[in-house]
Amino acid sequence: MSVCILKLWDTRVYVDRSAGPKERETMRHLAFVTVLLTTMTFAADASAQASEIVPDIVYGHKDGMALTFDVFKPQSPNGAGILYMVSGGWRSGWRDPAQAQRGYAPFLEAGFTVFAVRHGSSPRYNVAEAVDDVTIANRYIHAHAAEWGVDADRLGVTGGSAGGHLSLVLGNNGTDGDASSDDPLLRVSNRVAAVVAYYPPVDLRAWRGPNQRFPALDFPAEDEVRISPILQVSADDPPTLLIHGTADTTVPVEHSERVFAAFEQARVETEIIIMEGAGHGFRGEQATQATAARVKWFVEHLAN
Repeated sequence: MSVCILKLWDTRVYVDRSAGPKERETMRHLAFVTVLLTTMTFAADASAQASEIVPDIVYGHKDGMALTFDVFKPQSPNGAGILYMVSGGWRSGWRDPAQAQRGYAPFLEAGFTVFAVRHGSSPRYNVAEAVDDVTIANRYIHAHAAEWGVDADRLGVTGGSAGGHLSLVLGNNGTDGDASSDDPLLRVSNRVAAVVAYYPPVDLRAWRGPNQRFPALDFPAEDEVRISPILQVSADDPPTLLIHGTADTTVPVEHSERVFAAFEQARVETEIIIMEGAGHGFRGEQATQATAARVKWFVEHLAN
């Protein structure tokens, strides 16, 4: 790995505010070195495959259509799971799981069971409807986690762009469940234990309306607050990592910077990684670095 990678990163890490300046700087350097070492490890393990794939599990229905997710079980499970939001521009499509598993290889190698969650797709469905779908999926997975050998209290969520947005929404809106509910899914907690979001849009108020490129943004005005993560931050949100590039023209880096500041103000454990020169959708070395940081975050917050 080339030492020039150092110039790509601007990492701001949540640290103990009672620590002195030198201690805080040491913490940041240690975190960065760990990411570099993890990058090399997971680059070597990118060929990991699932020991078992369970495709097309139905978690709900709407308009005569089944809502589904796929489960990818690791060779050496650690008892934790990751919900992966299959969403880009709030479009969510099916892909052959045997091919899709390559994208989940770093998680599988680390022992995580992966749940690849699909939602009702744009252009037929809007952002608010996608949020409702993944909220149901999250509850379903929590309720049935033991069936896949996963501890429901050790579930994380991740995604990029629209998937990052949906990940933050699930992190923002966890509840403990209502034991008196007639609906078994509503009786269980749907709180996730960690979030990693790549280049997520966090404030949809200014984006709402007809949009040729992203038709899902044409959602009702009454939904804009509940589906904007920046407006839903609270002290009980889970540990959240944000990764964003400075050259992103689709979702400007200010989105992650703003929600990072909101998390810090609410005293949520949080970290932001700014990738100098990276655009919307990481490639090559940038993708490898981002993946390493994402897996490291989940190992720290879910695997132990």
